[in-house]
Amino acid sequence: MPLPQRLKADLALVGVSFIWGCTFVVVKSALADVSPLVFVWLRLGLASLLLWLFFRRAAALRAPGMWRAGAVIGFFLAAGYGFQTVGLNYTTPAKSAFITTLSVVLVPVIMMGFFRQRVRPWTLGGVAAAVAGLYFLTVPPGRFTMEKGDFLTVFCALAFAGHIVAVGQYAPRYGFRGLAVAQVGMAVAMMTVVVPVGGASGWETPALAWTGRLGLALVVTAVLATAVAFSVQTWAQQFTSPTHTAIIYSLEPVFAALTSFAVFGERLGGRGLLGAGLILAGVLLAELRGRPGPELPGAPAAANPGPDERV
Repeated sequence: MPLPQRLKADLALVGVSFIWGCTFVVVKSALADVSPLVFVWLRLGLASLLLWLFFRRAAALRAPGMWRAGAVIGFFLAAGYGFQTVGLNYTTPAKSAFITTLSVVLVPVIMMGFFRQRVRPWTLGGVAAAVAGLYFLTVPPGRFTMEKGDFLTVFCALAFAGHIVAVGQYAPRYGFRGLAVAQVGMAVAMMTVVVPVGGASGWETPALAWTGRLGLALVVTAVLATAVAFSVQTWAQQFTSPTHTAIIYSLEPVFAALTSFAVFGERLGGRGLLGAGLILAGVLLAELRGRPGPELPGAPAAANPGPDERV
């Protein structure tokens, strides 16, 4: 008996979340062979090439203002991956994944602060729970400061939240195909400047050793987590609801924690698990109770983090 289409879609999104969750462990391993900013440049460069091959005939690429929009979105994309990857040098994959997930609850805060958009009480409750979770996850008992890697990853979450907002502003005008090419292309151009500047300033000594581990990381992040995941997600979200999608996406940091435990033996501990649980609860509260939007499959929904911030 064939599976219902909605169940197939939900299972496909679980697979996408699993791929995204695994990338934290894969990238952490690859950083033994490459410096963080060089890896981001390679990752985005390969993703840019793939997206260009897929969408190079998109008429939107020639639309007035397209590349200016791509520069704005690409800035947040490059900043997000830059802070996340540098942060991974100093923190664990599970902690990085849960902190990155904060980008979801930061979006309404940005919309409220910069666009005067009203925010529902449930959303504010979700933000409060996520911030409390961040404290328990990243601040050791008896201290009041974060570790370096966790602190950098908070900036990653802020950048990805800005990326979600920017995509939401420009996507209705230009569509995804053109913006996908433009934003990643502009992010690569920015990283082409950042890498040598980072080396000259002493922020990072560029390093690269071609290994199978690095090659696997590039394939997973640029091919599976970008081209394949986006294609699957685009198909699946035609048949499932925004609520199902939000719940399934919340599995991403859980998968990151499980794969980090399997590969590195990482354990969050009681305090860390409390923090991770509060972050997930805050995200789900903000997504499921805080945002309006229809629940019919295929219906337009409020801004939901898609593949753009995970390219």
